[in-house]
Amino acid sequence: MPATISTRPPAQKPTQTALLGLGVYRPSRVVMNDEVAGPIDSSDEWIQTRSGIRSRRYATEDETLVDMSAAASRAALNAAGIAAEQVDCIILATSTNFSLTPAAAPQIGAALGLTDTAAFDLSSGCSGFCFGLSLADDMVRAGSARHVLVVGAERLSDAVDFTDRSTAFIFADGAGAVVVGASESAGIGPTSWGSDGTSADAIRQTKDFLTYINDVGTQGSDAVRPYVEMRGTSVFRWAAHSLEKVCRDALDRAGVSPEDLDALIPHQANGRITEVMARTLKLPPTCAVANDIVDAGNTSAASVPLAMEALLRAGEANPGDIALLIAFGAGLSYAAQVVALPPIS
Repeated sequence: MPATISTRPPAQKPTQTALLGLGVYRPSRVVMNDEVAGPIDSSDEWIQTRSGIRSRRYATEDETLVDMSAAASRAALNAAGIAAEQVDCIILATSTNFSLTPAAAPQIGAALGLTDTAAFDLSSGCSGFCFGLSLADDMVRAGSARHVLVVGAERLSDAVDFTDRSTAFIFADGAGAVVVGASESAGIGPTSWGSDGTSADAIRQTKDFLTYINDVGTQGSDAVRPYVEMRGTSVFRWAAHSLEKVCRDALDRAGVSPEDLDALIPHQANGRITEVMARTLKLPPTCAVANDIVDAGNTSAASVPLAMEALLRAGEANPGDIALLIAFGAGLSYAAQVVALPPIS
């Protein structure tokens, strides 16, 4: 007779989860538009009109992806009142860990003093943080983890061609993290997510790294390294056409109407996309709309937690407020969920 597999008793499976704490790390170097405008024959006015960006942050050599992630994680743990030892899993959403092996997430754990914690990297472009949040919610509900640290971090300044007029002014660096754990009340709604691989070339690397290695072999120092490229007009049209359905689906799944929202926190891709989204959803005047892109640029997987923190830090939203998170990007991938905003340290 085959053996039976025992399962955890239902009492160990919480029925509700929430964001227990939020922390961020913003690099020290502030880069104004005038600094990036020269190589692309542009201007501060043109960049602000096109994207809404006034400045962004670039990491220095001493601000590595792991260091920034660990700093944001410590702040999130402090805000949650959770010791690092209580974390059972670390999920790092990033597109800029340029070493396929090892993953960066275990190194974040080591920086926090954890050497026996599950940890893995997640690559889903700008949607990565919201994808990771959905996984963490499921893990805690299933009883496979007590607390999950979800980190979104990028060093996109390492991946930008500063002579590319379409991307040189957009991307930036930073890190944000949240602690997901059990809660007495619902703090994370069901996720509406998906992808459309037929538009995979809308945001992509100019070449893969194997091709680059081969180019170095044949061209030597003349080989051009991979950079991020984007068909901005295509992405804008896709976002303006598709995201309302995703947002409304996430609201419906959570049993929340636009009138109930205290905040809208979209991926900080472009100020004009955010304006279209807020207008299309017919949000009430009392709903705060995150606009962190003005001073942070597009930080891909880090942008949602950074924008969340900026609203809370400025007092435009408060812990416990109901917010809609929506992210979209390379893949093309997208994800949205309604959450109760967490405390910050």
